[in-house]
Amino acid sequence: MASPFDALKHLTRARIALGRAGDGLPTQALLDFTLAHALARDAIYGEVDWNELQKALSPLSTIALTSAATDKQTYLRRPDLGRTLADGEAAKLPKGPFDIALVIGDGLSADACMAYAAETAHAVVNTLPDFTFAPIVLAKGARVALSDPIGAALSANLVIMLIGERPGLTTADSLGAYLTFAPRSGRKDSERNCISNIHAHGLTPSLAAQKIAWLAREALRLKLTGVDLKEAAPDGLLAAPTPTKALPNT
Repeated sequence: MASPFDALKHLTRARIALGRAGDGLPTQALLDFTLAHALARDAIYGEVDWNELQKALSPLSTIALTSAATDKQTYLRRPDLGRTLADGEAAKLPKGPFDIALVIGDGLSADACMAYAAETAHAVVNTLPDFTFAPIVLAKGARVALSDPIGAALSANLVIMLIGERPGLTTADSLGAYLTFAPRSGRKDSERNCISNIHAHGLTPSLAAQKIAWLAREALRLKLTGVDLKEAAPDGLLAAPTPTKALPNT
């Protein structure tokens, strides 16, 4: 017998109208759920191939850093260490000033970083050709707030963190972007703007880059990010990305 929800199933990836087999789920629904759970675990415990990511970012200049969470188990159990640079890492960063610092962190989905971070980063740089960028920082063991000490060490006016988001049971490879004006350690989450759901079933890297660029311009103009900066970029009306020169090697 058809369910009244059947007509809605094609409108969402959420698990609705799954049916039942006795007191349980039908076999296919159960197998789909089990697969989604496995993909989520793989995303969390996976590792970014930083060498491949660096190649994908070429010719943009990059610097590799590590947080104080030096292994996966520590990273998962001690979120605070993922917000702090390991000893001596800040000294690797050139002193600005720069308009924008772009940071790529593995976060909770290595799959998201490998799939979308490089394309998004290229699109962001190309969409903001009139601003100076620091070398892109590749941050292992990163939480969102790790962008604060990185941006501060670079003397960047704005930091943009691209990071693997916590996987769910419909999407295990979603990338998020977090923007923070005047980064420094101790910034609150309410002082950031977020563009999330950059993945195959959400925002494309190019559209996400346009939204990020709109926020970046407004942040630098108004000198703020967070709850006081509302994302109001008009979909489809932003300027198309234009080529820009490669970042200088430092």
